[in-house]
Amino acid sequence: MSELPLDLIRQALIEDGAYRDLTTLCTVPAEAQAQAVLLARREGVIAGLTLALAAFRLLDERVQGEAHVKDGEAVAAGQPLADLRGPARALLSAERVALNFLGHLSGIATLTARCVRAVAGTGVRILDTRKTTPGLRALEKEAVRLGGGHNHRFGLSDGILIKDNHIKAAGGLTAAIEAVRRQVPHLLKIEVECETLEEVQAAIRAGADVILLDNMEVEQLRQAVALVRAEAPGILLEASGGIGPDPERLAAVAATGVDFISLGALTHSAPNLDVALEFLT
Repeated sequence: MSELPLDLIRQALIEDGAYRDLTTLCTVPAEAQAQAVLLARREGVIAGLTLALAAFRLLDERVQGEAHVKDGEAVAAGQPLADLRGPARALLSAERVALNFLGHLSGIATLTARCVRAVAGTGVRILDTRKTTPGLRALEKEAVRLGGGHNHRFGLSDGILIKDNHIKAAGGLTAAIEAVRRQVPHLLKIEVECETLEEVQAAIRAGADVILLDNMEVEQLRQAVALVRAEAPGILLEASGGIGPDPERLAAVAATGVDFISLGALTHSAPNLDVALEFLT
């Protein structure tokens, strides 16, 4: 990340009461110094380490941190991620915020890497969605990239994706696509969500650039891919909905010949990577 979201980190520290940590203020002398290590308790892909170190420094600029790995790097269980030294109070009071960022984002990167491995060799790209934690979208989408995945549109203003309710509101698929083409630059691709082969056929006739095959079973996906490749081979195909991060399911979907698989689970259901802060003195 080119610029750390310091306001977000500061708000997280305020939310956690880090500036008035009653337990630490009562039990740890103000002059006490400490050394600690951030480590991974499980293997995974690291994301958010720079944010974690920034949380300690933001609480107390006297904290010194030295990272041993980079964001995007795979680590083993028990591997040290960074060394910390400085006022013991700051290390204790910023601990949870730092670990929350690090564990959450590393969990996303780890799950993404697992999904990317499942489709290796197929040419299929793993995409995220807009199913992100409010306020954390930029961080979560970066974690997807660090895990080897790719980003779908960042927000509603970044691209055209016509869904079923748009079609109903516009008066039909053809009307929706024609309305878009009248108003957006010609270089912008138009993606249409389809749930049936009949809808895929309609999207082809209407001139869609990308078709999102939504909630289709593997055999139906194969049929949709065959239809599009035969009638409009230039159309890109995205599979989404009900796929989940299961490696076997991902491999089966990738084998149908789609170009992309998008997974909301990358950001809304990734389990935290187990990380810890351990004092050395």
